[in-house]
Amino acid sequence: MGILDILGFGNKANEIKEFVANDAIILDVRTPEEYNEGHIKGSKNIALHSLNGKIAEIKKWNKPIIACCRSGMRSAQATSILKQNGIECMNGGGWTSLQSKL
Repeated sequence: MGILDILGFGNKANEIKEFVANDAIILDVRTPEEYNEGHIKGSKNIALHSLNGKIAEIKKWNKPIIACCRSGMRSAQATSILKQNGIECMNGGGWTSLQSKL
């Protein structure tokens, strides 16, 4: 166990792989305009400002969620909202960085 594990910053790539192995859905929380400029193939797009109104729909997916955005800030907020609603999720950070880990 390294210092990053002790501090709670374990290997994100391994955590992402575990989520993907459990059939996780990539949820991009950028605006539709940003999403249309480039995104992870197969990801779903629900803008952060619309997320609260889509919780019931997301729960019906019945799968873990990896949230992403441009830099990791909005996906961190989305992860917090999803966890508060009992949805298994993690912050995947920026979409381009996440894509390189998939």
